[in-house]
Amino acid sequence: MEGLMTARRATVILVIFSSILSFIQTSSSQQIQILTAERRIDLTSHIVRVYLTLKVENIGTSPAAEILLAFPPTQAEHLALIKAASIEGKRKKRTIVPLDVNPTELPDTPNGAQLFSVSLQKPLNTGETVTLEVLLILTHSLEPFPTEIGQSDSQLVYYRDSAIILSPYNIIEQTTYVKTPSTKLESYTRVDPTNRAGTELKYGRYDDRSPYSFSPIIVHFENNHPFAVVEELERELEVSHWGSLQITERYKLVHAGAKHKGVFSRVEYQSRPSVSGVSSFKNLLARLPPRVHSVYYRDEIGNISTSHLRADSQKSELEIEPRYPLFGGWKSTFVIGYVLPLQDFLFESSDGRRYLNFSFGCPLVETVVDKLTIKVVLPEGSKDPFSVAPFTVEQSLERSYSYLDVVGRHVVVLKKENIVPEHTIPFQVYYKFNPIFMLAEPLMLVSVFFLLFVACIAYLHIDLSIRKS
Repeated sequence: MEGLMTARRATVILVIFSSILSFIQTSSSQQIQILTAERRIDLTSHIVRVYLTLKVENIGTSPAAEILLAFPPTQAEHLALIKAASIEGKRKKRTIVPLDVNPTELPDTPNGAQLFSVSLQKPLNTGETVTLEVLLILTHSLEPFPTEIGQSDSQLVYYRDSAIILSPYNIIEQTTYVKTPSTKLESYTRVDPTNRAGTELKYGRYDDRSPYSFSPIIVHFENNHPFAVVEELERELEVSHWGSLQITERYKLVHAGAKHKGVFSRVEYQSRPSVSGVSSFKNLLARLPPRVHSVYYRDEIGNISTSHLRADSQKSELEIEPRYPLFGGWKSTFVIGYVLPLQDFLFESSDGRRYLNFSFGCPLVETVVDKLTIKVVLPEGSKDPFSVAPFTVEQSLERSYSYLDVVGRHVVVLKKENIVPEHTIPFQVYYKFNPIFMLAEPLMLVSVFFLLFVACIAYLHIDLSIRKS
């Protein structure tokens, strides 16, 4: 009997606790409303970019320090990057203030919606408004249909979303624009009012939508943009205090679009380039730092001479061409290497530490990297290395040995998944280094040659013949 009463008390406590949390969530949502919302979805590439502009008003009785953003679980799964900023002033006095965005959770979020919290620079008081601009980048969000196509077929893809912007707040007015790479649309979901003009679909205006409203849509359209995806990329940066920075990049590239079916005809591919293989690609562009030299590009067979390098004092562009064009499902493995002057990337901090400042991400244009590993090999004798990245990465420390190494070199390893071109942001690797260690290898070589010289002299002056004295 006592156990039954205890269970009933626990149940009552849980119900009360859930009611309190639900009340907190509801009251938090009622404090904020979105006056106007405009969303622009760019589908011209295989990387989906969503630009969201929100005008937010505080209608509650207390200041608001954060604004919540909601996304469907399918989008959150493919989310590569999210950025937010507040807009202050108008026209020439318009300023953009970056804001921190972090994932968060609330109880009883409907349909598994993923929430992100945007921290405002200053609390939003009652009756005040703020304009937010949000950039959302999604990867692997376009589904090829049909999943297999012939050599001369165009590539058609699906994009799934909602005509109504998913939000934990009431939205007074909202409009969504969907931009496709061409005017060829197989089909699209209509949610009145829906209008189409050229390559753009317009959903809305929709008025006074309640929190967590959702209206699924599917857009089926032609997209022959190269679906270049690097399944694995390993970048090795070897720092030499003798004045060079050696870069080695190992790629596993795949065409992630509709798979090629049938037999490949090179004669047809070359004689009808505008029709045959329109969704394939035979070259990629890599943007490298300026003043690059000693560039090479090779695969398992050997060096590939069909690459072209355009370099000047401002930038360097390397156009690489695999041995064969890549159709859907085809893969290519290759290595790119180059050397850079160390003085452009190595600096000294105020506390005496040295630090390498280099760009994160992949140099290939409009390419998704599923798994990126960056290894920074520091000179022998380096101490206390650590890295500073502009976003969350997996960090570890290893040790490697090269020619003439005695104690080995520290290797700072950074790993991250789902990389897009917007991740090309500088990161830093700090370490301590005593310049006396630069003399270690020269002294070792001098000692070896000196001992060899002494051994030769001793050998020439020693009589090893067998004879009577």
